[in-house]
Amino acid sequence: MLEIKGLNQFYGESHTLWDLDISIPEGKCTVLMGRNGVGKTTLLQCVMGLLPVKSGEIVLQGKEIRGLSTESRPRHGVGYVPQGRQIFPLLSVEENLQVGLPIRAKGDRKIPEFIYELFPVLKEMLHRRGGDLSGGQQQQLAIARALVVNPSLLILDEPTEGIQPNIVQEIGDIIRKLNHELGLTVLLVEQKLPFARKVGDSFCLLDRGRAVAKGEMANLNEKLIKEYLTV
Repeated sequence: MLEIKGLNQFYGESHTLWDLDISIPEGKCTVLMGRNGVGKTTLLQCVMGLLPVKSGEIVLQGKEIRGLSTESRPRHGVGYVPQGRQIFPLLSVEENLQVGLPIRAKGDRKIPEFIYELFPVLKEMLHRRGGDLSGGQQQQLAIARALVVNPSLLILDEPTEGIQPNIVQEIGDIIRKLNHELGLTVLLVEQKLPFARKVGDSFCLLDRGRAVAKGEMANLNEKLIKEYLTV
């Protein structure tokens, strides 16, 4: 689905991502993990074209996308939920969801009904401003907005950050449903280990901008956790 090959990225003179090779298999949930500041969000922003890449390849479904604009990447099947949600606080829930409609195929410009099935609270609050929602509801809105573009790859940057436990549970169930029942490929940055184990099929650990370990989630052992995740 997504192949990242030999990726290098710099902030000025600072080398932030070092020769990264990561494969995101189709129909699976891959969890990108590591301590703060190791390059997880930077990598997602490179995939989305929000940061320039010095060298390497970003190949989505066999197509090199490095040269594509950020705005065009959703048209190639990428849905992105950034860290901090970044919904439009002054727009209504419905208007936030409508932002992604132009990406959909012509003649298919209605908010899909399955969005409301996944997030019934959003249907109840269609006309409320996004900024008036709770943090958990805003996160659900951000995920729903990404799904409106009908992605084949959903990228989530710490969707549980600052969210109440009951909503974290719901978000986990939704990710599993999207992944296992609908076949959506998921790339997830996550700090909460129990959540990562619940939703992830495989993991990739970053340390100082390098991929230091990867494999099936069952192989994320205590030695790796202590070395690369424990604060």
